[in-house]
Amino acid sequence: MLFPAMTQQKVKESPEQDPDGGWGWVLVAALFVCNSLVFGLMRVFGVFFVEFVQHFGESTQAISWISSIGLAAQQFFSPLGAALGNAYGARVVVMTGGFLAGLGLILASQATSLFHLYLSMGVLSGLGWGLIFTPMMATVMTHFTHRRTLALGISMSSIGLSAFAFNPLFQLLIEIYAWRGALLISGALSFNIIPCGALIGPKQRSTHAEKVNSDNKESQSTLQKLSSHLELPVLFERPFITYVIAVSLLNVGYFVPYFHLVAHSRQVGFSEYQAAFVVSAAGCSDIVGRIASGWFSDLGHFRLIHLLVLWTTLTGLSIAMLPVSSLTGSYPALMVVSLLYGFCSGAITSVVFSVLPRIVGVGRVMGALGLLQMIESGAGLFGTPLSGFLRDVTGEYVASFAVAGSFLLLGSLTLVTLPHFFSRTDPPSPPQKQLTEQ
Repeated sequence: MLFPAMTQQKVKESPEQDPDGGWGWVLVAALFVCNSLVFGLMRVFGVFFVEFVQHFGESTQAISWISSIGLAAQQFFSPLGAALGNAYGARVVVMTGGFLAGLGLILASQATSLFHLYLSMGVLSGLGWGLIFTPMMATVMTHFTHRRTLALGISMSSIGLSAFAFNPLFQLLIEIYAWRGALLISGALSFNIIPCGALIGPKQRSTHAEKVNSDNKESQSTLQKLSSHLELPVLFERPFITYVIAVSLLNVGYFVPYFHLVAHSRQVGFSEYQAAFVVSAAGCSDIVGRIASGWFSDLGHFRLIHLLVLWTTLTGLSIAMLPVSSLTGSYPALMVVSLLYGFCSGAITSVVFSVLPRIVGVGRVMGALGLLQMIESGAGLFGTPLSGFLRDVTGEYVASFAVAGSFLLLGSLTLVTLPHFFSRTDPPSPPQKQLTEQ
């Protein structure tokens, strides 16, 4: 762990909050569903990728921009979701995001050009995803202290579960209803995020947001309120900036296998269902990695930041090995490396978000998470098209995966530069704002 989550100051919890239990577990279940319908659907776009190439007759790089715009929009609009969540509560923000995400995918099913997909599947659905993830994640974080990493691991294990189930399912749906019908169904599924958002109490928002709303409202300028909701002061703190740089580097290569592994597998001679099952297998081991990592991290034997470096390094190496394992045409070899990638990449996500409250404090986590997502959006926008460009230039995906893996290794090296990284114990926490009761 980079910084202890709590200082000697006592944070007063509202009566509605029950750390490490109670309604928090209901919200974990809601986040479980939301993640499957956001990032789980993102990972199934590799199946649509091949269909888009064949239908529109465009280059790999041009098609790759669809998924990259969606991912980048989700991250870029995260500060908006955080600010709205702090100002008005997470409930209405998440429900609105669920509606926009579903609407974007439904409109994408009627697209007649790549530009239509960029706007609908990329910008509009990405905006919806940005309004969902940050408020929902921050809400769950504030309900847990000692079992936070496990709670996040469980809620995010749905990403691997949905990747395992969705890839063969949508391959079948494409064969039955074509890609337009499959996108229409994915939009309808996304509307299930709306009732998940309704599970958040109407007054459930971050404790710091309550302080902002109750502390001299009339004397605050609009810019002061905006700065408070967005937590802009964290941008001047070295640990946060270092962490953002590291996560951004990680973000460049992290999603590349889920967008291009299906196409790579089919290029080297495997069948459509074999290619889809490779991603499904990675999704299955992803589930195990998230839960196992969350459980092990909360035991406290190792600092969270050290575990994050370990999992990031192993993920980078496994991504670089993916095309190498299939050069001989060995399907079992590709499957083994895919399982390794799935486990390690899943283990990262249980830790990467749990480190953030240790750096900025629980009271500022929603705004800080939104800023982190926005800044790393540029990296997400850059990663998949770069991979597609390298494939267009070389005619294969070996260089694409090698470069993607190298960005994760650079992220690991950046994490090593964090203050007190080599200490065996956690350093004192920086002063945190005193939080008040609601």
